Amino acid sequence: MQISKIELGEGLKIALNALKTNRMRTILTTLGIFIGVIVVTVIISVIQGLNAYVKKEMSGLGADTLYLSKMPWIFRSYEEYLEYVKRRPIEEKHYKFILEHATLADVVAPELDTRKTVKYQNESLDNVTVVGTTDAYSVTADAVPEQGRFFNMPEVEFRKNLCLIGSEVSEKLFQDENPIGKRMKIGAHHFTIIGVLMKKGQVFGESQDNTVIIPYTVFEKQYGRRNYMTILIKPKDPRQLEALIDQLTGLMRRARGLEAGKPDDFAINQQSQLMDLYNQLTRVLWIVLIGIGSISLVVGGIGIMNIMLVSVTERTREIGIRKAIGAKRSIIMWQFLVESMFISGIGVLLGILVSIAIALIVRSATPLPVNISTWVLFLGVGFTVTIGLFFGLYPASKAARLDPIVALRYE
Repeated sequence: MQISKIELGEGLKIALNALKTNRMRTILTTLGIFIGVIVVTVIISVIQGLNAYVKKEMSGLGADTLYLSKMPWIFRSYEEYLEYVKRRPIEEKHYKFILEHATLADVVAPELDTRKTVKYQNESLDNVTVVGTTDAYSVTADAVPEQGRFFNMPEVEFRKNLCLIGSEVSEKLFQDENPIGKRMKIGAHHFTIIGVLMKKGQVFGESQDNTVIIPYTVFEKQYGRRNYMTILIKPKDPRQLEALIDQLTGLMRRARGLEAGKPDDFAINQQSQLMDLYNQLTRVLWIVLIGIGSISLVVGGIGIMNIMLVSVTERTREIGIRKAIGAKRSIIMWQFLVESMFISGIGVLLGILVSIAIALIVRSATPLPVNISTWVLFLGVGFTVTIGLFFGLYPASKAARLDPIVALRYE
């Protein structure tokens, strides 16, 4: 049945007047929707921000860089960890074997690391990461000199006491002084600074600039070979990453002398493994929290239905009078649906505004890039229409079906 613009406007006016008359009841009814919208939108925004943050942080590992090491990054139990600890370490001979025979690899670099105190004149800095490697590390780990240069292979082979320092080390030890060519102590040994690395920031709260890079041959000579070596490998073609993994597995089994049927005693790690684990964990969290938010919305919708049924009962006589003077069923139904959607709309609107405020607070107080996406706002409008219609439909239908004679007798 068609409804004219005048009838629509009149129904809207009556509905708004009814809501004004019962302000407190209207406010209390919107609370369920309000809380549900906040829960859903904030959860979606925080998880999206967390995803963006984790993806950005993990990009520092290199999406196409493989990390060949003694142990996997992820293990299922402490017992499994104890088994991995017993494995033989990765050694220099393995690095050289991979360097010589990995035809699908573009760049191969060893990595040894430890923590030392570094000193320059009267200034010192504790707990600095010292990395032993080759010039290939500039590609595999994106360790690019901003000033100076990287050491070359002859300098690595001849065990020259040369180093590159991170921007944080440069700022704290040298302030405004140019560190290139200066000599500093790393632990008990003196090194000549030949480069300063570009600033990289933090990864999961740990500074990537509080570091010093030296030739791995010098590292082994000065600090011993007891440290675990990791071999970093970049493929010639990122599309051949899986083929490179297969090739590295075969080469390491040959280098280790593993017989057919024996399990690998090494691990080839990559960024995607951490992302897969992260996605598995957040997927469960996402489902649980969205479920909680959805329950809040349903409870809010039930509250709207309950209040609308009360409103129908309270206004039975009014409905009877309106029907007696010619109001059509569609107009009565429209009036109550408008009330239902308006209550729902208030809750959604306030919920979105508060969610935006919460998102701004989280973004300013944490490193998470939290934003309320445009599609979330459209989702809010969808909630308004859906909840208002679904939970207001039965009370509106009940009001529209009232017999005018019975309604007029109602006290």
